[in-house]
Amino acid sequence: MGLTYGYDIYLRPRNIARGLANLAELAPPTRGVPPLELTLPGGDRLVLPFTSQAKSEPVDCSTSSTLELDTSLMFGVDDAVREYAETYGHETEEDGRVEIGYVYLTIRFQSFLHPRYASMEFWAATSAMSRMFARSARVREVFTDLTAASGGVCCLFDTGDGGPEHMCWLNGETTQEMVSGPRFPDRRALVSTWSDPDQ
Repeated sequence: MGLTYGYDIYLRPRNIARGLANLAELAPPTRGVPPLELTLPGGDRLVLPFTSQAKSEPVDCSTSSTLELDTSLMFGVDDAVREYAETYGHETEEDGRVEIGYVYLTIRFQSFLHPRYASMEFWAATSAMSRMFARSARVREVFTDLTAASGGVCCLFDTGDGGPEHMCWLNGETTQEMVSGPRFPDRRALVSTWSDPDQ
């Protein structure tokens, strides 16, 4: 089995619609798939330029605990992104960004870390993309900016192996700390810094 690195964003459930609207702005300007109609818990409705499990049929997740999306996102170019794009034939657009292929997204309306927070878990589709995720400051910037714009409280870089995770953004500030590390010996210590999700 290959590498499955990703970025996990934690946010209040009421901010999921906002997070998805911000995510849609990262999609390529032209994409050959029909728009996806989505109904979220609470009744929010969105139209997204993505698919869900490779399909474009309307998705009603008003009573679901998770949502799976196949996203295609644009990233700014640094050395790691450029090397990946050149290797796999992805061209840089006029605005200086490049589409790198599918990034899979699982939304959990009750996250594993805190049941009153939701999570948006982005996973690289391949081992090569995972390595690029690990090396690229521009990729990290996209996900920390998305966390901030969506009202998130935390963004973690997750290597998917159950080991320590790298924190990229916490309560309004970029950071580079480990969970488990001196400040956050475990996930419980991290979650204790998050504000009441109802506030």
